[in-house]
Amino acid sequence: MQTPDRAGRFDVDAASSARGNRSWWDAEARDYLDEHGAFLGDAEFVWGPEGWREDDLHVLGEPSGLAGRDLLEFGAGAAQAGRWCARQGARVVATDLSGGMLRTAVQLDARTGTSLPLVQCDASRLPFADASFDVVFSAFGAVPFIADTSALMRELARVTRPGGLVAFSTTHPVRWSLPDVPDAAGLTIQHSYFDTTPYAEAAGDDVVYVEHHRTLEQRVRELLDAGLVLEQLRELPWKESNESTWGGWSPLRGRLVPGTLILAGRRPA
Repeated sequence: MQTPDRAGRFDVDAASSARGNRSWWDAEARDYLDEHGAFLGDAEFVWGPEGWREDDLHVLGEPSGLAGRDLLEFGAGAAQAGRWCARQGARVVATDLSGGMLRTAVQLDARTGTSLPLVQCDASRLPFADASFDVVFSAFGAVPFIADTSALMRELARVTRPGGLVAFSTTHPVRWSLPDVPDAAGLTIQHSYFDTTPYAEAAGDDVVYVEHHRTLEQRVRELLDAGLVLEQLRELPWKESNESTWGGWSPLRGRLVPGTLILAGRRPA
């Protein structure tokens, strides 16, 4: 991966964003798992750095209700959440833009004795027929790294069966206004909440990493415009038992401002 010589908020087209993020995650996949693997587990469903798990929140419903259902994990990374769902009896397909991340998923499959179907693809252009899945979900995957999340929501709704659920976690929009540091300096507003210019890193003319911001209103509107009915909006507090720091997330900040947003919408039956 090229070393960035420029970082900040500047416009990036969708193709450059996807290409840069795919290369970044390919290069960082192994180190990411080494750094965060203990926190995420091999077959656990963790919704965000605050430490809340699907066992705690039941965003997808009662775990026993997943048995025999068809699930899609998009932006799966190493597919830890999908592996947890498979252990509840669900039929799970896991996708990711990054081949490097999916190779870590293969390694965890071997380590856990689980075998998930893995598909490398852009979540905005899924290679599945209409109405293929009962539940479509992502735990902090894909959403903040895709330029056109309106198109993403429409695509997720397309592959969801009538009566099915789309659920995802992403960076809480309020964090966009704050520096991405875990200490007290990360509690002072420095950027406009309403400025949706992406944060990007580039090496010369090549974009190597991008994160995209939407306000809370925009996130909800995109979900509604895709034809989904909003069922859950969760702003996760810091879990008291969690004393770990993850990048700009920390107990100090997490107990004062939300870092993770969960949205869930249902496709009308």
